[in-house]
Amino acid sequence: MSFLVFLPGTPVDAADSKKIASGVYIGSVDVSGMTVEEASKAVESLVESQKDTEITLTVGEDKNITILGSDLGITWENTDVADEAYALGHQGNVIQRYKALKDLEKGGHVFEIEYGFDDEALDSIMDRCCNSFDQEKVNYSLKKTEEGFVVADGQTGYVVDKDASISVVKDFVQNDLSADNSVITLSVKEDKPLGSAEELSKVSDVLGTFTTSYKTSGAARSANVANGCSLINGTTVYPGEEFSVLDTITPFTEANGYFPAGSYLNGLVVESVGGGICQVSTTLYNAVLLAELEVTERHNHSMIVTYVDPSADAAIAESGGKNFKFVNNTDYPIYIEGYTTSDKNITFTIYGVETRDSGHKVSFESEVLETTPASADQFVCDSSQALGYVGTQSAHLGYKAQLWKIVTENGTEVSREVINSSNYKMVPKIVTIGTAGADENAMAQINTAIATGDVATVKSVAGAL
Repeated sequence: MSFLVFLPGTPVDAADSKKIASGVYIGSVDVSGMTVEEASKAVESLVESQKDTEITLTVGEDKNITILGSDLGITWENTDVADEAYALGHQGNVIQRYKALKDLEKGGHVFEIEYGFDDEALDSIMDRCCNSFDQEKVNYSLKKTEEGFVVADGQTGYVVDKDASISVVKDFVQNDLSADNSVITLSVKEDKPLGSAEELSKVSDVLGTFTTSYKTSGAARSANVANGCSLINGTTVYPGEEFSVLDTITPFTEANGYFPAGSYLNGLVVESVGGGICQVSTTLYNAVLLAELEVTERHNHSMIVTYVDPSADAAIAESGGKNFKFVNNTDYPIYIEGYTTSDKNITFTIYGVETRDSGHKVSFESEVLETTPASADQFVCDSSQALGYVGTQSAHLGYKAQLWKIVTENGTEVSREVINSSNYKMVPKIVTIGTAGADENAMAQINTAIATGDVATVKSVAGAL
C-alpha cells in the first residue's frame, strides 16, 4: 500500500499553470506570473528601449558626450534566460521545488540580462572621448636666459583610461542603465609631468656643441635654417626620451615659417619649401655625437654636402622617410640650445649634467673609402623652359665614407670605432636646354650643339635662337 504526501504550498502541475513563479526578475523586469513568451517579449522590449536611451559619457567639469545605446551596438545575448526563469520552482523533485518557491518568497531571484556590444564601435566612441576630454600634461622645462637657466613649472595631465572606461560602460549598461539613470562617469587617470625644479636646477654643463656655416646660402635657404633652428631651440629632453627632429620642425609650409629653396631629390637639386633644413639636423647631429647621446636614426644625403665632412651629415626628408632621432641616455635631463648669427653660422649646444671623467675626450674623423669621378656632362631638353634658356647643375663626386669615433682618457687613445657608413651618389653636370616653341630647324641646331658635348657651344647656339 502506498500513500501520497502533500506538503503545504506544493505546486500542482497543470497545463494552464506554466507561468513563472512569483518573485522572479530578469534584470529589472518583474516576470512574476508571465509565460516564457511573455517574459521574453518584456525583456526584449527593455533592451530595445535601452537602444533608444540617450547616454551621457562624462568626466565631470561639463565635459560630456551624448550617444544612444544603439551606438554601443547593444544586443541581448542570453535569450534563453526566460526558460531558466520558468524552471525555477518548476524543475526537480517536490522537495526541491518547494524549497525554491520558499526562497523566492523570502527574497526573490534576479536573472541577469547578458548584453553584447559592438567592440569596434565602443572603441571608436572611447577614442572620441579621449580626444575631447584628455588634458595633456606639461612637463617641467628649462629656458636659457642671459642670467642663466629658468625652470618653468609642469602641469598634471588627465587622460581617459580607455580600457577601464570600456569596462565601466559595459557594467553600467548591464546593471544600471535606465531612462532615469543614463549618465556614465568614465575612468580617468592622472598623467604626472616629468621632472621637477630640483632636477632641472642641476642642468648646467655643456655636453657637446657644434657649429656649421651657411655663408654661401641665399636669403630663402638662410631663413629656413634659422627657422628650423628656432623650432628646436629650448627643448628639454628627459632621461629615456627620444627626440625626433622631423616631428619638431615640420610641417614644411610657409605658414610654419619656411620658404622655397634648393634641396636634394633623387640626385637633382630642386626647389622645395624648407630647402636647407638638413643643415639644421646635421649640426645637431654632431653636437649629439660629442655629447655621446644614443643616436637611434640617421641617414646620409643622396649627394655629398659641403658644410661637414663625409659621413658627418644627417639628412631629413619628410616624403623619403629620412629622420634624425636620438635618445637621452644620461641619468639627467638635457637642454638643447640652438641659435644662428648674423654672419650665417648655426650652433647647437647640448646642456646636461656632466658625469664623464674630466680626462675623457671624444672626437670624430671622416674617412673616405672610395671616390667616383663625375661622368660626362648630361644634356636635357626641357619643353617647359623658354627657347634660349640654358641652366646647369654642378657635378657631384660619388663617395663611400665612414665616420670614426675616437675616445681618449687623459690623452691616451682607448678606443676607436666606426659609428656609421655612407654612400653618396655620383651625379654628372646636368645641362638643361629650354625648347619651348622650338621648330624643327631650331631643334636640329640644338641637337647638333648637344652632340659636341661642349657646354659653351650649347649656350652659344641656344642664345642665338
